[in-house]
Amino acid sequence: MSTFLSTANLLWFIPLVPFAAFVIISVAAFRSRSLSHSLALGAAGLSFIASMIVVWNGLHLPGLAQNPVISQIPWLPAGNSTFMFGVQLDPLTVVTLAFVAITILMIFIYSVGYHNFGAPVGKEDIPGLPPKGAEVKRDGHVEKVPSVEPMYARFFALISLFAFAMFLLVVTDNLLGLYIGWEIMGLCSYLLIGFWYGRESARKAAIKAFIVTRIGDVIMLLGLAALYALTGTLNYQQILASPQTLSMLSTTASPVAGLSWAGLIGLLLFAGTIGKSAQFPLHVWLPDAMEGPTPVSAMIHAATMVSAGVYLVARFFPLISAGWQPGLPLTTPMLAMAAIGAFTALFAASIAVTQNDIKRVLAYSTISQLGYMVAALGVGAYSAAVFHLFTHAFFKALLFLAAGSVIHGMEHGAFHSKQELDTQDMRNMGGLRKKMPLTFWTFLAGGLALSGFPLITAGFWSKDAILAGAFSESAVVFIALALAALLTAFYSARQITLVFLGKPRSKAAEHGIESKATMTAPLVVLGLFAIGIGWIGIPQTFPVLGKLSTDWFATFTGSMLSFEVSEGVSSVPLVTSLIVALGGLLLGWLVYRKVRSAKAEDVLEAAFGSAYRFVQKKYMLDELYDLLFIRPAAWIADVFVSKWMDLVIIDGIINGIGKLGLWFGYVLRNWFDLPVVNGAADGIAGGTRKSGSFIRKLETGRVQQYMAGALAGLAILFIILYSVFK
Repeated sequence: MSTFLSTANLLWFIPLVPFAAFVIISVAAFRSRSLSHSLALGAAGLSFIASMIVVWNGLHLPGLAQNPVISQIPWLPAGNSTFMFGVQLDPLTVVTLAFVAITILMIFIYSVGYHNFGAPVGKEDIPGLPPKGAEVKRDGHVEKVPSVEPMYARFFALISLFAFAMFLLVVTDNLLGLYIGWEIMGLCSYLLIGFWYGRESARKAAIKAFIVTRIGDVIMLLGLAALYALTGTLNYQQILASPQTLSMLSTTASPVAGLSWAGLIGLLLFAGTIGKSAQFPLHVWLPDAMEGPTPVSAMIHAATMVSAGVYLVARFFPLISAGWQPGLPLTTPMLAMAAIGAFTALFAASIAVTQNDIKRVLAYSTISQLGYMVAALGVGAYSAAVFHLFTHAFFKALLFLAAGSVIHGMEHGAFHSKQELDTQDMRNMGGLRKKMPLTFWTFLAGGLALSGFPLITAGFWSKDAILAGAFSESAVVFIALALAALLTAFYSARQITLVFLGKPRSKAAEHGIESKATMTAPLVVLGLFAIGIGWIGIPQTFPVLGKLSTDWFATFTGSMLSFEVSEGVSSVPLVTSLIVALGGLLLGWLVYRKVRSAKAEDVLEAAFGSAYRFVQKKYMLDELYDLLFIRPAAWIADVFVSKWMDLVIIDGIINGIGKLGLWFGYVLRNWFDLPVVNGAADGIAGGTRKSGSFIRKLETGRVQQYMAGALAGLAILFIILYSVFK
C-alpha cells in the first residue's frame, strides 16, 4: 500500500473531507443545489471508503489494542513542551468508525430525496419554514405537490460539518481533540434542530438542546482540567494504557467526598455523557430535537451526537473502572452509571408507550436504549455495551429514516386529499403497509431489531448480551432492563400496528404513496444491517448457534481491557429476553389491532386514565424544571437583575456619577472657570486694552515730540550706565 493510502494518513483524511465540503458549500457552492449535495455526498462517500479501508486494516492488525496505529503532529506550545495532536486506531475506533461512516453516508443520500431535490420551488415557501408545497399543472388541472427545501445548500453544509465533528471525535488520540469535536457537534445540533427557525417551537427546541447539553459539557470540562493537572497530558495512551497512571489516580484521594481522583474524574466525564446522550435528568432536550428535519434526527440519534456520549465512557472505561475487578464492588462512577442508565432505560421506555408522534416515540426509545448501554458499562459488561452501540446505530437510523418516509407519504396524501392534519401523528395513519411496502418492510425490520426479536435481528444479540452482563452483576439493574425491554417491544408493536396495519384512519393515509428511490434505497441497506449485523456477536455459550460462532466481537473489543469480563449467556437472561421480546410484541399488537378511528381514545388511556396522562406528559418533568429553574431564572432576570440590580444599582451608580459630574462641572465653572480662568484672561485683556489706550495717546504724529522722547530716553540710559560703571 502506498504511503498516501497508509492507515495513519487515511485517519487524517476521514474528517478533513467533510470539513472541506462544509467550507466550499458555505463560501462558493451555496447557490447551486446540485453542486451542494454533490460535494456533501462526495465527501461522505470518500470518508466512507477511507473508513472501510481503515476498518479492514484494523481488523487484520494483530494486537491492535496493545499496539494502536498512532500519528501525531505538534499543535500547541505548553510551557517547556508542545501539546501534540494526533489520530489513533484501536478496536474501539474500528467499531465506531464502521457504523458512523455507513450511517452518515446513508443519511446523506436519503437527505437528497427528503428535501425534494428536483421538485419545483413553492411560491409560498419561506427560508426558515418547512416547504408548503408547489402547484403544478397535470392533465389540464392544478395539483399540489411537495416543493424543494428553500435552504437546501445550507442543510448540506451543516450536516457536513456535523459529520466532520463526529469523525474527528472518533479518530483523535486525545481528550482535547474529542472535546473539540464534541462542542462542534453541540453547535451543529443547535443549528440543525432550529433549522426551521421560523417556527417558535424549533427555536425553543434548539435553545433547549444547546443549554441543557452545555450543563454536562461544563462539568465534563472540569474533568479534563483535573486530569491534565494531575497527569500533564490528555493523550489516551499516556493515561489509559499506563498502569502506573491509572494506579496513581485510583489510589490518590481527591478533596471531594472521599473519592479517589479516578472516581471524581470519572463522574465529571460521565456528566458529559448524561448531557450528550440524554440520560436522566438531562434527557429533556432530545425529544424536542424532533423539531429539526428527519435526517437531522437520524444524525443525532444514530450516527453522531448521542453516540458520542456512550463512546466517551467506553473510551475512558479503564479510568472509570480503575481498581475494579469482576466480582468486586463497583467503583463510584460505575455505580452511578448502572443506576442512572437502568433508571433512564425504564423511565424513557414508559414514556414512549404513551406518545403519538411517530418521531417522538423513537426519540424516547433512543433515550431508553442509551440507558441500556450506560447501564451495561456500569455493571462492567463492556463488550455488550459497545456491541449494542454498534447495532443500535443501524436500526435506529433505519427507524428514523423510515419514519421520515412515512411522513413524506402522508404529506403527499394530505396534498392530494386537501386534508389538513398532523402528518406525524400515528393516530391519523393506518393501512400504509400496502401504500408504502418498502418503507413497511424496512420499518418492520428496524422495529423488530429494536424489540430484540429472537435470533434473526441484531438487537436481540446485543440486548441479550447486556441482560446477561447485568444478571451476573446486579439483580436490580437486570430487572429494570428486562422491564424496559418488555415496554420496548410493546411500543414497537404499537407503532407498527398504528402506522402500517389495519385500515387508513384519514384521507391522507388513503392516498399515501411510497417514497422515491433516494429515500428507500438507504432504508434497504440499513434494513439488512438491522437484521444481519448482530450475527458477528453470537456468544459461544449460546445453545447450538454458539458452537458455530467465534464470538469475534466480544474478543476484539474486550482486548481493550486489562482484565476479562464474563459476558456469556445464561439460561435466565436468555429466557427473559425471549419472553419480554415476544410477549411485548404480541401484547402490543393485541391491544392496538382494533383501532378504527383517529379520534378514538387510546386503549391504555381508557384503562389507566390520569396515570396514563401523567406519563404522557413525561411525568411533568418539563413543568417541574420550568417551576424550579426556568421561572426562578426568569424572575431573577426580570426582577432582581433588571429592575433592581440594573435599574436601581447599576443605573443608580451611573446616574449618580452623571449627577456628580454635572455638579463638579458646575463647581468648576462658577468657582474656578469664571472667577479664575476667565477673570485672569479678562484682566490681561483689560490691561492690554488700557495700555493700548494710553500708548495710543502718545502717538500724536509730531516729529518734535518723538525726538524729545528719544533724547529723554538716551539721557535716562546714560544716567543708568554711568551709575553702573562709575
